[in-house]
Amino acid sequence: MEHIVFVGLGSNLADPHAQVLRAMRELDVLPRVHLVQRSSLYRSAPMGYLDQPDFINAVVKLKTGLSPRDLLDALLALEQRCGRTREFVNAPRTLDLDVLLYDDLQHHEHGLTIPHPQMHMRAFVLQPLLEIEPNCIIPGVGPAVEAARQCSDQQFEKLI
Repeated sequence: MEHIVFVGLGSNLADPHAQVLRAMRELDVLPRVHLVQRSSLYRSAPMGYLDQPDFINAVVKLKTGLSPRDLLDALLALEQRCGRTREFVNAPRTLDLDVLLYDDLQHHEHGLTIPHPQMHMRAFVLQPLLEIEPNCIIPGVGPAVEAARQCSDQQFEKLI
């Protein structure tokens, strides 16, 4: 069975544009994963730890036969191949891949919460998500467009 999944991508180190575009290509060749659609790239200021470069962000829509945990494991392995290290929370990174939505699943286990627990509070996630899925509903939250209105004070810039 194929599942519809939305994944958030972000990078602010080692040519962030190239990192995000490379990750999109590599996601499309993961076993049992097919990239269906991708958003534009967006630039956003860091959140949490502020003393770091701006991020390049995007969202992709995937079809996958992988379970949520197997998909997360594949994403973490891709992050590692792209040089991701985890020095401290919100540290600068070469690549960050987050499972945002997996069908209409609401799920929590160690290291994996779906929907992503902060996605509805982040304009840099919501705007690219709405670009490719304008009628998106976030399970347990509601319409993504309504969540985006609550984030209207957050600055981001559409690049390409």
